[in-house]
Amino acid sequence: MTAPVPAPDSASEPVSVLVLTFNEEDNLPRCLASVAWADDVLVVDSFSTDRTVEIARQHGARVLQRAFDTFADQRNFGVDHGDLRHGWVLHLDADEVVPDDLRAEMLRIARTGGQPAYRVASKMMFQGQWLRYAGMYPAYQVRFGQRDRLRFKQVGHGQREDLPPEEVGTLEHDLEHYSFSKGLHEWFAKHNRYSSDEAAEALRQRAGAVDWAALAAPDRTRRRRALKALAARMPMRPSLRFLYMYLLRRGFLDGRAGLTYCRLLSTYEAMTVAKERELRLRQRGVAI
Repeated sequence: MTAPVPAPDSASEPVSVLVLTFNEEDNLPRCLASVAWADDVLVVDSFSTDRTVEIARQHGARVLQRAFDTFADQRNFGVDHGDLRHGWVLHLDADEVVPDDLRAEMLRIARTGGQPAYRVASKMMFQGQWLRYAGMYPAYQVRFGQRDRLRFKQVGHGQREDLPPEEVGTLEHDLEHYSFSKGLHEWFAKHNRYSSDEAAEALRQRAGAVDWAALAAPDRTRRRRALKALAARMPMRPSLRFLYMYLLRRGFLDGRAGLTYCRLLSTYEAMTVAKERELRLRQRGVAI
């Protein structure tokens, strides 16, 4: 049963915004400018060493600091300890931007009611353009929901909603995601960390059964997760990922930016595969 949502203050918008940060002085101003309509913005910071906290406060955001362990725990911490004012919460990363059409859609839902949570697609921005094809659009994440209902659990390097699929709706409009805003050096450093989490998750998925029924499910998010579990068992994953994204997903239509991005994701897959093999060897007691 859906928990009641507190009535919003008539003088304010009925949505709180929660932003995760770590050394985001370059990204944060753009992100916060896109949610300037919200009167309650909470930044959950992982003890940044740059001007992130200063910038957040300059934009009127409240700041909580917590040592980072997982994305899920950071988001849950913000909801549980951030004294959020409103019954609906938008979860963002600092390299994401909320366009006006998405803002209007979320505010309409917050005022009239709806599902406990909503998934939203993001547009991957790279080298000055939207990667319509290579960016695997639309790939969804649950980022908007009722404060008292939406919590997260960690899966691989990312988080998933801790709700059954029938309680999750889909927003019509999209976020913009500037994943490369700090440059390729930072992207490689970040994905080096992510590949370690993905390798451990791939081993876990290989130990379980494939949800074959989900491959034909109408829910796109469920299908994508089942395909990911199946892909973890396939050989030549780096090459297959490139071919899938560049040819089957028509990444070539994104031009040079699409080709570069597909190569980068193939490299990321190769890092994950290598670390997964290392974990299997360690489990068998083989000296590395």
